[in-house]
Amino acid sequence: MNKNRRSFVKKIGLALVVSPVASVLAKNNTVRSNNVNKPVVISTWNHGLDANAAAWEILKNNGSAVDAVEAGVRVPESDPNNTSVGLGGFPDRDGNVTLDACIMDQHQNCGSVAFLQGIQNPISVARLVMDKTPHVMLVGAGAKSFALKNGFKHENLLTDKAKKAWQEWVKKSKYQPIINVENHDTIGMLALDQNGNLSGACTTSGAAFKMNGRVGDSPIIGAGLYVDNEVGAATATGLGELVMKTVGSHLVVELMRQGLSPNEACKKAVERIAEKLDDYKKYQVGFLALNKKGECGSYCIQKGFNYAWKDEKNEKLVDAEYWVK
Repeated sequence: MNKNRRSFVKKIGLALVVSPVASVLAKNNTVRSNNVNKPVVISTWNHGLDANAAAWEILKNNGSAVDAVEAGVRVPESDPNNTSVGLGGFPDRDGNVTLDACIMDQHQNCGSVAFLQGIQNPISVARLVMDKTPHVMLVGAGAKSFALKNGFKHENLLTDKAKKAWQEWVKKSKYQPIINVENHDTIGMLALDQNGNLSGACTTSGAAFKMNGRVGDSPIIGAGLYVDNEVGAATATGLGELVMKTVGSHLVVELMRQGLSPNEACKKAVERIAEKLDDYKKYQVGFLALNKKGECGSYCIQKGFNYAWKDEKNEKLVDAEYWVK
């Protein structure tokens, strides 16, 4: 063996010995760092303020992030005045309110429901899919049957307000997604609990007056929501088709894994949409991210997206930076 080869083998050997130790130390330093901001909860849009308040009641009492996000997004789901989530959501073009939701915890466990009808809190059905079945997603009649068997009650989710809006839409029957509707859309929520664990939830009634059977990004793990407890979590809002085409939330988390801040990662995900999809300027997409240190960030295509942030020092709405000037 020549001198150069011996030197190369020696370096490889040292790397194999040192790298696992360094990796463990790095991971432990991250988890035990005194600079971690926890607990913290963030969620999309201004309806996230009330959702965060509900989640905080769990987080401040040392509750788990997954319990917090479920409780938090149930608030807009049960609000009849919210026209894009749960009860009160605008229907599809046939007059049916159909709901989508997913949830993901720190162990990569996840549950999802799509095209669910007649059940007010789809996030809690998704939680049961995660906790009680070997599956990740249930849809349509199967999701509803599962919900009813587990104690949920059938309800008419079409409020008078939503019905009136649909009846007005039917007169022209023109489907055109609007960039921002009353500053409301899907609610995605991310939380870091006192134990340093991340979880997330995402729930929606989908695009108003969509085709019957349409499902967007919100219940799709990796698109509307993704959590990696070693790195961070991300969620998305806006036109789901654009998010699905770029697997947006997973992309944000992977960019954070590479060392980008939450804000930088969200911006790169928006840039990816702009690079790949020619018609992106007609629509809105916003990403929201939270890393393992409790740092958060956001970025969107169009001006108008904001997110709610709550920790021990802050309770505020933050306007996201945007791409189209």
